Amino acid sequence: MRRIAAFALALIALTGAPAAAQVVTVTETTEVTYEVVDSGSERLVAAAPADVPRGVARFGPFRVLDPGRAALVDVTDEASPAQFQAMLRAYPGIALIEMIECPGTYDDRANLRLGRMIRARGISTHVPAGGSVRSGGVELFLAGKTRIADPGSEFAVHSWADEDGRESKDYAPDAPENRAYITYYEEMGLPEPQARAFYAMTNSVPNAQAKWFGAAEMGHWVTLN
Repeated sequence: MRRIAAFALALIALTGAPAAAQVVTVTETTEVTYEVVDSGSERLVAAAPADVPRGVARFGPFRVLDPGRAALVDVTDEASPAQFQAMLRAYPGIALIEMIECPGTYDDRANLRLGRMIRARGISTHVPAGGSVRSGGVELFLAGKTRIADPGSEFAVHSWADEDGRESKDYAPDAPENRAYITYYEEMGLPEPQARAFYAMTNSVPNAQAKWFGAAEMGHWVTLN
């Protein structure tokens, strides 16, 4: 099993984010935390805090807004799949996840499991104006049965890194470390060439940086509704 390998995390300045309604790509250097543990790696990008709704019930990073909608407002971790299941037991009519403040995940494996659960339930994902989906949160956005990203929403991606400092580019394209994400994107409905192209884009900047862009550019990569 792999031991923890922690790296420093610093906030990305609010002024570093692009105007989300435009097709803009801004790459800024920021220290990003990666932690590899037995249950999965940590992968997230910090940013200025967003306004988080209180909702009517809380299940880990999820807030129930009404019987048909939940909001994702925090980092996911190893407990998130079970919390998601508990939420759906209590509110089985939830059909839409509002992705408001999604910095990423403390556990990549659990995060991909959560994405598959969202997809299996046929739940749609929506990033409203002002919503921010970053790092591992992008995988959850792709899980939506339909994906909606309003003008004024933002996304951030970057490469992962393991406990030895190796990134995606340091492994063979079809190594298990890379194939896991391509397979996931295919399961989310992307044809293999598109899945590979999208994955290459997410790894186009090192793990210590972040590539920011808006809804229009996301629409170049995946089908939005």
